[in-house]
Amino acid sequence: MTSTETGRAQVVNAADELFYARGIQAVGMDELRSSAGISLKRMYSLFPSKTAIVAEVLRGRTQQWNDGIDAEAAAHESPRDKLLSIFDFLDHWFREDDFRGCAFINSFGELGATMPEVADAAHQHKKNFIDYVTRLAVEAGCAPAVGLQIALLAEGAQTTAAITELAESATAAKAAAKVLLDSSAGQIDR
Repeated sequence: MTSTETGRAQVVNAADELFYARGIQAVGMDELRSSAGISLKRMYSLFPSKTAIVAEVLRGRTQQWNDGIDAEAAAHESPRDKLLSIFDFLDHWFREDDFRGCAFINSFGELGATMPEVADAAHQHKKNFIDYVTRLAVEAGCAPAVGLQIALLAEGAQTTAAITELAESATAAKAAAKVLLDSSAGQIDR
């Protein structure tokens, strides 16, 4: 890894941790620099702005999400089981000590109206997730609309778990997804 790659990784890792724990606006560049262990001049040579850092953090969060969902799905064969494994992934995540909800929902709520990069990253992340879930729902013999319905269950579980601190939100959403899948399978023409 080059010194530039190492420096960028230090900044992104520190930013991810701080932004997720406290919010983007609450973290100043000097605090970020200090946490990353580099000079302010070096940090600005790696990233021209805080916006660029936020965008990179959100790219990393997308990768983390995709990797987690893919790893959980890899243990299953059928599209139905892969769909339901999303809620197993969520259940594990909700039980982590540092769980603070969805970084995309959090950042969109904080800066979506004033930072187009955040709005775009959140939009793309959520759209890709809906597309993934919809593809699996169709493969499981359901109408495409069921994909959006299951994605909404996952999104609702994330928000509920973050606000109420009820990790069992994932289990409840999974039970609802099972009912939805069972009542919709084989009815793709609806």
